[in-house]
Amino acid sequence: MSRILIVEDEPVIRSALRKLLERHDHDVVEADSVEQACTNSLADFDLLISDLRLPGAHGTELISAANPTPVLIMTSYASLRSAVDAMKLGAVDYIAKPFDHDEMVAAVERIITNKSLPRTPIQGKPNRNNPSTRQANLSFIGDSDAMQALLSRVQRVAQSDSTVLISGEAGTGKELIANEVHRHSDRQRGPLITVNCAALASEQIESEIFGHEPGAFAGAQTSHRGLAESAHGGVLFLDDVDELPAEAQARLLRLLNNQEIRRIGSVEARKVDVRVIAATHRDLARQVRDGKFREDLYYRLHVVELKVPPLRDRQEDIEQLALHIMANTCKRLGFAQLSFSADALLAINNYYWPGNVREMANAIERAAIMAEGEQIEAQTLDIDPGENRGLQDPQEELSLEDYFAHFVLENQDQMTETELARKLGISRKCLWERRQRLGIPRKKSSAVNG
Repeated sequence: MSRILIVEDEPVIRSALRKLLERHDHDVVEADSVEQACTNSLADFDLLISDLRLPGAHGTELISAANPTPVLIMTSYASLRSAVDAMKLGAVDYIAKPFDHDEMVAAVERIITNKSLPRTPIQGKPNRNNPSTRQANLSFIGDSDAMQALLSRVQRVAQSDSTVLISGEAGTGKELIANEVHRHSDRQRGPLITVNCAALASEQIESEIFGHEPGAFAGAQTSHRGLAESAHGGVLFLDDVDELPAEAQARLLRLLNNQEIRRIGSVEARKVDVRVIAATHRDLARQVRDGKFREDLYYRLHVVELKVPPLRDRQEDIEQLALHIMANTCKRLGFAQLSFSADALLAINNYYWPGNVREMANAIERAAIMAEGEQIEAQTLDIDPGENRGLQDPQEELSLEDYFAHFVLENQDQMTETELARKLGISRKCLWERRQRLGIPRKKSSAVNG
């Protein structure tokens, strides 16, 4: 029988939750505040379930006090930010009130089952004093809604063993997301084997992933253990999974369906314990419709999808990300810390970044090498905001800001704010901020329809 402490200041909710858990054979103790909860020996419990907002102190204060006992946070403020902040502090999970009884029971059972496995809290921002975190946390820089939503989803996905499909444009950091899912999962002690399907010749892919026996093909003189077998107990990450040829797709489907592989040239099936994470920058559903990807494999991969937003949809994160990349680039290259001039920051914020984070990292590294002083100027970055897709009018030689003002004034009577932002290739928040900066008020009709 598991022992659970409920910390909730609303007596009706506290009592109802106690009765629910007792019906499922849990021993339950109640408290109405953090102070009262701490009068108990928190280490004696298998799980703490605490409301976020409590009189005297937030429920998150129990996370460190109860460590290593897991803490499940409840919040009626179902704000993504407060829930994500709790997860950053080390909460095992969160659940929004009013909660579904089955959802609560399932969460409790899952947490208690996994209690013996160590957890590492996800860090929304990197440890800038630890160079090893430079790549691992690069994708999670920023406080934009898009990145906070992805961070929350990664945390939840990591706790399951389901197949994951990571989608997003080239350069957005899909491999970093796969690393995060593995690092915070129950398989964190197992290997993470990465296969770049686009980097292998089609005739090599099957052998590399699934292995082969001697004589399976010309030149196969010894047996070869494939990467799927090497990932036993851990995760097999297939980047650019859309590049798999038909034969390899069939073998992958067998792995997903039966957790077994068959080496090329062998009739013996080998059992493996592997979680598959796949990534693609293409529209896999369209690939299926075009006959380039197996429909049954698509549905087996598409159990959970993590969509990595392009940099242009993280407008409020761009400057913070650029500063982070600059600091780490200078440290890695052994340079004195450089800064950006005001014009350089303006160019960075206004550029479309079609190559996303990867393009930004390359541009900043190039500029750091070419910089002649302690500041990086706009021309050293060698990016041209005027080349932005969606912001370029080939018929008129306008500056970026001139074109923005011209486009908004010409179209705001016919378009909603959402449509304007989409046409400009920016978020609604960025549209609002540029309106404020340029002194372009919203028309009443736009505000009503927006």
